[in-house]
Amino acid sequence: MFALSQFPLPYAQDALAPYISEQTLHYHHGAHVATYIKNLNDLIAGTKYADMPLIEIIRESKKNNDKKIFNNAAQVYNHDFFFHCMTPDAKKMRIPVKISEAFGGEDAFHQEFRTAALSVFGSGWTWLVTDGAEYKIITTANAETPVADGMRPLLTLDVWEHAYYLDYQNRRGEFIDAFLDNLVNWDFVAENMKE
Repeated sequence: MFALSQFPLPYAQDALAPYISEQTLHYHHGAHVATYIKNLNDLIAGTKYADMPLIEIIRESKKNNDKKIFNNAAQVYNHDFFFHCMTPDAKKMRIPVKISEAFGGEDAFHQEFRTAALSVFGSGWTWLVTDGAEYKIITTANAETPVADGMRPLLTLDVWEHAYYLDYQNRRGEFIDAFLDNLVNWDFVAENMKE
């Protein structure tokens, strides 16, 4: 039977400071995501989902309107992807040329992504995806995820308050800028573009 365990962070808990604190990562990854994993394992035990890979659980539970399973599975996926979208070595990396060109330059990409992230009402995510051959910036609410709809995620930012409130309180714009200016793992984005 499939049982998901906590995925490790790809860096130390204090590695993203001062942009994201050790305390935030402790609660966000160590407690918040752990709850989604426990809930998912409890929900799928003894069901048809028990032996499916995570992305298949997401797609099947969405198709079958199994909302509790979908919400927990999608949040496990979204968070694992999000944590890999960041690195303490971001200053050494450059935005891939194809992405820069698709949005009319690095500054234009930054502005469009920032505007989208600020526009999320309540809890959700901002994504850079490919939809067929097209690069798009989209937002999703709550646990929604582009993998459920056949798009390929390249980059995401968690704009639920738990992702930034300990460090930024209600200053979401500062959190978005810190992410875009200092944390994006463009090497991870480039790898996602190849798959």
